[in-house]
Amino acid sequence: MAIFTPFIRRRSTVEEQAPGRELPEAIRRALPMRFEAVGEALASDADTIAACTVVGRDVARDGAALGEALHGLRATFALVNGTTPDFRSAEALSVAWSEATLEYLHQLSCEDPLTGLASLAHVRTRLDELYREAEQSGISVRASHALVLVEMCFTSVTDSTDQHFTRALRLVQLTEAIRTVFSGGETIGRLGLNRAVTIAPRQIDLGISVAMLREVIRDLELGATEVRVWIEGLPAAADSATRLLDELAR
Repeated sequence: MAIFTPFIRRRSTVEEQAPGRELPEAIRRALPMRFEAVGEALASDADTIAACTVVGRDVARDGAALGEALHGLRATFALVNGTTPDFRSAEALSVAWSEATLEYLHQLSCEDPLTGLASLAHVRTRLDELYREAEQSGISVRASHALVLVEMCFTSVTDSTDQHFTRALRLVQLTEAIRTVFSGGETIGRLGLNRAVTIAPRQIDLGISVAMLREVIRDLELGATEVRVWIEGLPAAADSATRLLDELAR
C-alpha cells in the first residue's frame, strides 16, 4: 500500500488549544513526527481527542502502520507528561487511522497523482505477473529482472511546511530523471515518501543504466538532498518478493 511508508514532520491542522503552559522547544523537537499537536494539547491541559484524531489521519496518509502510530502516541505522552496514553486518546487515533486507511483503499488508483509514479499496489501486481510468467517460461525472475531503487535523504532540517513541499518537488525531479534513463516501458513506482522503484530487465547494460541515472541525478538542483541509487536483487519466490517490497516501502 503506497501510503504505508515513514512519517514526515509538519505542524498539525489543529489550531485551538486551551490556555496553559507552552510546550518547551526542546520537547517539541524530540516529539515523533506529526505529533506536535498532541504534545501541545497535553502541555496546555486541553482535550487530546481532537489532536489525536487529526494526527491519526495524518500518519495514515503519510504511510505509518498502526503500531508505529501508537508508538508515537506513547512516546509523546511520555515526553510531555511522563505518563502513558489514556484509552480515549488511543481510541481516537486508532479510529482516525482506520478511517483514513479505508478511504485510501476505496480510492486506490494505479498512479500517484503528484508524480505519475505507479502505486505500490500496482508495482506489487506487476511483480506477481512476472512470477506467474516465470512459472510458464522456466526463467526465474531473479535472473530476468531486478529492482532499481532511488532514495532521497535530506541532510538539513528546514521548516516542516517547506520540507513537505520540498520533498514533493524533489521526488518529481527524480521521477523525470528515472524516466529519462528507463524509457522502455519499465514499471516505475513509488515506495513511500522518499523512494521510487523501477522493475528493470536484468540485461547486460543494467549497471550502465544505473550509472547513467546517477549522473543525471547528479546534475539536478536538489539543494540539501542526497540521493542513493542501487540495484536490489529479486528473490526466487513470489511471496518473498512481496515481503521484500513491503520492507523497502517502510
